[in-house]
Amino acid sequence: MIKQVLMGSMAALLAFTVQADNGEAEVKKAVEASLGKTVKVDNVREAGFLGLYEVQVGGDLLYTDRKASYLLIGDVVDAKSRRNLTEERKNRLAQIKFSDLPLELAVKQVRGNGKRVVATFEDPNCGYCRKLAQELQGVNDVTIYTFLYPILSPDSADKAKSVWCAPDKAKAWNDLMIAGTAPASAAAGCDGGTIDKVTALGRKLNIRGTPTLFFSDGSRIPGYVNGAQIEQRLGKPAG
Repeated sequence: MIKQVLMGSMAALLAFTVQADNGEAEVKKAVEASLGKTVKVDNVREAGFLGLYEVQVGGDLLYTDRKASYLLIGDVVDAKSRRNLTEERKNRLAQIKFSDLPLELAVKQVRGNGKRVVATFEDPNCGYCRKLAQELQGVNDVTIYTFLYPILSPDSADKAKSVWCAPDKAKAWNDLMIAGTAPASAAAGCDGGTIDKVTALGRKLNIRGTPTLFFSDGSRIPGYVNGAQIEQRLGKPAG
């Protein structure tokens, strides 16, 4: 979203200058005025390099100078260490407190002793979610919490509701994602409000695509990962 806004008004952004105090509050005010009412700046801080300020807009980061004369879009990479400083910062900002997740809204599967945990946000029509489901079959001693997050297709919400309303939610989900067997339509009396709550939660967490995974340390992985990568992030099974 932020890139679309910026591309449409780049000429104005490059000419914008603040004639005021250059503190973080003033930089925030200036950037918001430049971007327009449709964009809210969540936070401004000194970036710690090149004398720039880091501007946080949702899950996006951009940079500006002390006078807010220019806005810079893109990743900043440390030339010596080759560390992507922008990506590292985004990863820190994307972390959550795992215990704050409303796990009662998720489809729960326990494998082995279930001591390791992972939460996923998935769409029933997501091809990479199907691949993830296959990979998770080989992961043991884990509890998987799957939040049904229907954002891809018009019928995603109907499929998600049917899975949630099934007598055995975990079986219905695996039948759909692994075997390709669609669950029966949700009964008329089934409350599908959980799906609405998960959709609101996903938006709050700035989840823009599926699958998205969260681990016990609060770290997130946006997109598909294979079983070996999941095992690495989960750590050794607890005894």
